[in-house]
Formats: sequence, C-alpha cells, structure tokens
Amino acid sequence: MIVEFILDIDRYLLELLNYQWQHPWLDQIMPIFRNKKTWIPLYFLLLLIVAKDLRSNTIWVLILIAITLVLSDQISSEWIKKSVERLRPCNRTDLPTLRLLIDHCGSGFSFTSSHACNHFALASQLFLIFRNKWPKFIFKGLFIWAALISYGQVYVGVHYPFDVLAGAILGVMIASFVYSMAKKLNITQKIAC
Repeated sequence: MIVEFILDIDRYLLELLNYQWQHPWLDQIMPIFRNKKTWIPLYFLLLLIVAKDLRSNTIWVLILIAITLVLSDQISSEWIKKSVERLRPCNRTDLPTLRLLIDHCGSGFSFTSSHACNHFALASQLFLIFRNKWPKFIFKGLFIWAALISYGQVYVGVHYPFDVLAGAILGVMIASFVYSMAKKLNITQKIAC
C-alpha cells in the first residue's frame, strides 16, 4: 500500500537523521537551536527592521504576520494534528534506536510540525512583503533558519521528517494565502516597499 510505503520511508529517514547521522556537537546545539525561546532576539531584531523600514505602516505588517502565525499554528496544532493523531516518534515504543535529546517529548501529536509550519510561514510572509526592498541574502538566511529549526525537530526525536516537510509546505501556503487576501483588500498597497 502507498501509505505504508510512505510511512516506511519516513521511519527510515528518521533513523538516518536522528540515529545514524549524529554528532556530539549537534547533540549539544540542536536542542537549543530548535527551541523557540532561543530566537527571541531575532524576532525582536526583525521587528526593529520592519519598524525602521515602514515607520507608520508597521502596524499593517504586524497584523499580516500575526494573522499568518495564528492561522499556521491553529491549522497545524488544532486541526491537522488532532485529525491525523500521529504519535510523535518519542512516544512510540517500537523505535528502539530513537534518541530523545530533550527532556520533554510533548504530549501532542506529530503531524504536522508546528515549529516548521510557523517558522516557514514567518519567513514566507516576510519574503512576500519585503521581497522588493530587502537584500536576497536576508531571505536565504530566513529560509535556511526555518529549515534548520525543522531539521532540529527530527534530530532531537520529536518529529518525523515528513512532519516537518508537510509543516514547511503548509506554512508557505498559509503565508501565501494571507498575503493574497491582503492584496485583494488593498492592504499590500499600504505596506508597499
């Protein structure tokens, strides 16, 4: 069956990323890197950059980002996870090689990764709003940052690779949807850069 084949690939990739491709340095850094609190200074810096670029129109960007993040978090955490009910790898007993590198596995479900969804949604929304104003290297950095946070979820043992892939795709789709709605409502003209 196709579904079982996909799940087998997902488990195989999990074993590669979590167990076989391990390194003591990554064991130390990934639990910190995937923690949202680690990035509070970056969130604050992004807020300052947005405020500097837009001044009086900053509120519109913050509204778009807030809507994007609320939708991405709610759709991923409340709708999809609770509908699919896929156990996190660290809550399964049939994965003997799994390495859990954080203290708490999480009581919620696994599919889709909200970390991946939220961070890709943020990176995508910033790209859509500022693509004509900010240098390209900033966006490359934001997407690499979101990808590394997503990879960290697999590396520490709390998500499968397809959880983070689906979360990333969902985050990009949600940001695109919110931006297209803002464009239809002429909000993007207020924040045109």
